[in-house]
Amino acid sequence: MKRHGIVLQAARGPGPSLAEVIAGGPIRGGWWGHAKGRVIFRAARAVCESSDVLVCKLIDDKVTYVHRRLWPALVKLAPRFAKERLAKVWDEHTETGAHASRQVPFPDWVPRDVMEEAARLSPLEAERVLSKVLAWKPAKRGKLRPGKTADPSGAAQRRSRRASA
Repeated sequence: MKRHGIVLQAARGPGPSLAEVIAGGPIRGGWWGHAKGRVIFRAARAVCESSDVLVCKLIDDKVTYVHRRLWPALVKLAPRFAKERLAKVWDEHTETGAHASRQVPFPDWVPRDVMEEAARLSPLEAERVLSKVLAWKPAKRGKLRPGKTADPSGAAQRRSRRASA
């Protein structure tokens, strides 16, 4: 976590996938059914319990782990991300045994020292720190994917053609 800064729980993206690292390669289907599923679960749980890791849905609306060293840059560039992607998220079991998704909205989870460090950070330095995430382009339905455009319908391209005509 500390070395990569951003790690995905099981999805593919601008950082490694915790599940695939533990499995030793790509996983077909869900990781729960993988031979190392229990190990992946325990590792994911340990990461989620760390006070140095933000668990959010920053990348492709999938569980994303962000190490504390990147938080100031994330706060500095927060206007570039949908606010719900920066919410701290977790699942818990209810008294009935069902899973319930919980969240703390951004910026309510941000510690004061991180806010202060973000205020001192230049936008250029924040962009350098988050360059892999910023290069991950939005695609359909606002999800972030590499090399795609934010306008899958082509509406902007049609407007551009009309304006130049």
